[in-house]
Amino acid sequence: MTARMAEKRAIITVSGLVQGIGFRPFIYRLATRRGLRGHVKNLGDAGVRIDVDGDESAIKLLLSDLVEEKIPLAVYNKIDIDWRDVGEGRIGFIIDTSDIGANEVKHSLIPPDVSICPECVEEMQDPGDRHYLYPFTCCALCGPRFTTIVDLPYDRERTTMIDFPLCDECDREFNDPGDRRFNAQTICDPTCGPRMTLYHPDGSIVQGGDPIAVAARLLNEGSIVAVKGIGGIHLATKTTDDGPLHVLRTRRRKPGKPFAVMSPDLENVQKYAIVSETEREQLTSLARPIVALRKREPFPLSPLISPGLDTVGVMLPYSGIHHLILYHVDEPALVMTSANYPGEPMFVSNEDAFKKLEGVADYLLLHNRRIHARCDDSVLRVIDDQPLFLRRSRGYVPLPIGLPFDSRGNVVAVGPELTSTAAILKEDKCYLTQHLGDIESPESLDFLSVAIDHLVKLLRVGVPDIVACDLHPNFLSRTVAAELADVSGTDIVEVQHHHAHLASLMADAGVKPDDEIVGIVCDGYGYGSDGSPWGGEVLMGGYEGFSRRGHLEPQPMPGGDLCALRYGRMFQGILYSELPKDRLAQVLYESCIEGFQRGGKEIEAVFEQLEKNFNTPYTTSTGRLLDAVSCLLGASHLRTYEGEGPMKLEALAARGRLRGGIPVDVERDGGDLVLMTSKMVGALLTMRAKHRAEDMAYTFQHALADGLAEMAVTVAKEQGIDAIGFTGGVANNDMITRVIHRRVNEE
Repeated sequence: MTARMAEKRAIITVSGLVQGIGFRPFIYRLATRRGLRGHVKNLGDAGVRIDVDGDESAIKLLLSDLVEEKIPLAVYNKIDIDWRDVGEGRIGFIIDTSDIGANEVKHSLIPPDVSICPECVEEMQDPGDRHYLYPFTCCALCGPRFTTIVDLPYDRERTTMIDFPLCDECDREFNDPGDRRFNAQTICDPTCGPRMTLYHPDGSIVQGGDPIAVAARLLNEGSIVAVKGIGGIHLATKTTDDGPLHVLRTRRRKPGKPFAVMSPDLENVQKYAIVSETEREQLTSLARPIVALRKREPFPLSPLISPGLDTVGVMLPYSGIHHLILYHVDEPALVMTSANYPGEPMFVSNEDAFKKLEGVADYLLLHNRRIHARCDDSVLRVIDDQPLFLRRSRGYVPLPIGLPFDSRGNVVAVGPELTSTAAILKEDKCYLTQHLGDIESPESLDFLSVAIDHLVKLLRVGVPDIVACDLHPNFLSRTVAAELADVSGTDIVEVQHHHAHLASLMADAGVKPDDEIVGIVCDGYGYGSDGSPWGGEVLMGGYEGFSRRGHLEPQPMPGGDLCALRYGRMFQGILYSELPKDRLAQVLYESCIEGFQRGGKEIEAVFEQLEKNFNTPYTTSTGRLLDAVSCLLGASHLRTYEGEGPMKLEALAARGRLRGGIPVDVERDGGDLVLMTSKMVGALLTMRAKHRAEDMAYTFQHALADGLAEMAVTVAKEQGIDAIGFTGGVANNDMITRVIHRRVNEE
């Protein structure tokens, strides 16, 4: 038998995260090392095909190398091998042109944006390297991906880098198999790549040398600078001086919302924050999210960064732009907050920056690369040593979440109203869009539609089989659902808000399709199955349905949604039936007057509303309950950002100790368990004579968590269910989550 006759051909298709991460150069190196012939190419569905000829044993070694030497970013969902007889002789191994129309795999992934690697940072800091101080330096293993991708397969001509043809030096690296930038689609250098420019607000260019160095000098002097980065535009200013922060808050209409900060390295972070090992791992991960860290006391940065909170949101630089700004700045951290107004989508174009930041930014540091998919920073915190997403976006999107079941078709879900994210269900994976913000304006509605369309295009979903939306009849997102349903000819499936929370929790935990759990679901608001506002629920159920088994005591909301803005109203409603009117009025005037926008006149108007039961829906919302307690204890009175009352109450409680005096009284109302919260709030009035506000905040949160856990454990025992979960916005509260966790485990 000749050597030629002993050879075989193998067509290997790989699905997973294999495009945009240097995978084809990796395969090239493996194949040439094993003396194989053929090619590797990207496919139109985000997969990769490897077509090789050679000795069968060498091909098997290649397959072994593929797994054992897997590059860090790669994720393999499936590897299919089709063995064939060797064809006509081929010479060498090449990276072939991508096949746009090929759709051979079902499980491939689209790469997220990846933080700049240490090697590229080192080159930016090397005066002898041509990438010295160049902010767009990247290689096959790092740099923007999702925000630049227009379509698949992932090649330069289908990204926003098509506007920047490679120069001779970059082209040489791109075609050199031994180079770190071999076949890297977004590489560039100062000769051929994007450029930063520093502008005055009127559009004229700031002179004086390197725009980043000049911007850093202006930041050192206290200016507010708009910075265009990877997925959008931030506003930056110094963190050690109250003056610039006060100006930024005034101009941006963010009187109290916490600002995220960015530090050059962990050493600087540890000067002002406490960092656990798990938090360190998250901060330094390739995704580089914002991580909520406990402040170090005394806190050396300005208190205006996160007023009234015991945490600060911190991230490390994830692009060359950020590294170079921080390289030139004499600060342990810079504020790096989204430039958009609250509730609006992050804006990405230079034109929008000049128009929308007039009177806000002193200078604008912008570049000329298009951002195709805007993408805000991800935010998480660590609770019980487990990372918990507050916002899943840059660095993670569009990687999917694996599901413990296969969907019955392609599903598009348009998401809720506040802090929204849409999703696409395809086979056994759920693909989330980037963070969309609050869907309350035409701009945000357009962003929702564009984000869904882009993900549908990249995933090759085609016409959805099912369109899902929130049960609430008046959410703006329903208009997008209606348009999708009209185009696809399918019906809209309405999903109750807290059932969606329950199902999401189950999917995250890998609960099987036929299993049920008991779920504690606590947040600010969700449209209940009975049409009333829910938010403190104990549900039993699975993916296909649920039953309500317990909840917080329904409380009056005089003025409806005004209670979510003016916390005194909610407190007044809760104690209206517990105290004589004159006694309640005394408490309101003495302790809660700041929780009413119009002071005493509003208090009297609310009494009249309660007496006549006019515009006073009843709610089981945990968020509104915590708002009321926050007002009584002086933590927060009027909402200036979503979740402000509960967040400041949690910060107050972090300095407290457990005391007695708050009853945990669970009663039955028909078949439902009800935690009687009026008595709990009323007990705080008695405690005030002997205890600090910090201790009362701690004790109230502890009692609330205890009561919720008691209801869930009771339902689980009665129904023979051995799994209990906790989800919803209130699950972001570290103390409440830990108390529920401990109580459930004890039972």
